[in-house]
Amino acid sequence: MLATTRFAARTPSAQPPLMIVHGLFGSARNWAGIARTLSGTRDVLTLDQRNHGESPWFPTHSYADMADDLAAITDREGRMMDVLGHSMGGKAAMVLALTRPGLVDRLIVADIAPVAYTHDNTVHIDAMRALDLSPPLTRAELDRRMSVLEPDPGLRAFFLQSLDARADPPRWRLNFDVLAAFMPQITGWPEIAGRFDGRTLFLSGALSHYVLPEHREHIRALFPHSRFAKLPDAGHWLHADQPKGFAETVEVFLTGAHQA
Repeated sequence: MLATTRFAARTPSAQPPLMIVHGLFGSARNWAGIARTLSGTRDVLTLDQRNHGESPWFPTHSYADMADDLAAITDREGRMMDVLGHSMGGKAAMVLALTRPGLVDRLIVADIAPVAYTHDNTVHIDAMRALDLSPPLTRAELDRRMSVLEPDPGLRAFFLQSLDARADPPRWRLNFDVLAAFMPQITGWPEIAGRFDGRTLFLSGALSHYVLPEHREHIRALFPHSRFAKLPDAGHWLHADQPKGFAETVEVFLTGAHQA
């Protein structure tokens, strides 16, 4: 079972719980602020995906695997859940909805489409593996060393959240070997014949190029009740770029769908 964190509703209601599924190299902790904001009237669950964070390491990392992991959490809850997935987590959430639509009430897909991409994220694995982990391991020193390998300060901060610098020896909370081996599947998209008829929101960053106009026909074939929205001044990590706008957009969609 994946490691999960529950944010109990401050004012409980009949609304289904929300499960948040992070993307590649992420973790539940990346979503704690969003989860607290969204837990006003519903329970919110964040999780560490397989081979990430505090969850077990497995020898495989396909979208069928990830969907099975999410289904196990839904089964444990004993009811349908709303599901929000970002990037790789968005693809896992889509596979869950397409293959087991009875487990998902509403679906939010953050800045990803059900298509194969050509980029290769193993360059980031190489950078993390190459990081000098000898003392001193202060945050400033780690950022300085990482800057030689990754010039983007936002990505450096994001990657370093997966480093346990207090462990002896320091360790990455990422199964690099398996993630690298399955990278073609992670950036790809499995052939799925299913269809999800529930309400679905594709929420993208206006500065991102992951969800393009030419993807919409394919998206609507799989998710016929899709809506599309963009957050201004936000890129691929839209929940970090515009956390308030992201949470407000998700809340409006979930509440409106519940009342419709």
